[in-house]
Amino acid sequence: MSDTDYVLNKVREAFKTTFDVDPQSVSIDTTADDVPGWDSVGHLSLGANLEESFGISLDVDDLMEMENVRQMVNIISSKLAKKV
Repeated sequence: MSDTDYVLNKVREAFKTTFDVDPQSVSIDTTADDVPGWDSVGHLSLGANLEESFGISLDVDDLMEMENVRQMVNIISSKLAKKV
């Protein structure tokens, strides 16, 4: 499993926890328009779940950039690479 697959799978689980959606319905191309409840408040909850899942901190700029799952995976992967 590649690092991207690992991150994507954990992101999917965060979507399940936050929005109660089937993790398999979340793809790298998923955007807020595709997920019921992914509004500004939901986005903050998702960010908190991602921080907890990955043991990272997301700042406001990170959250603002996370407009779709691909950007989430890229930002999280970058933060994980810096932790090592």
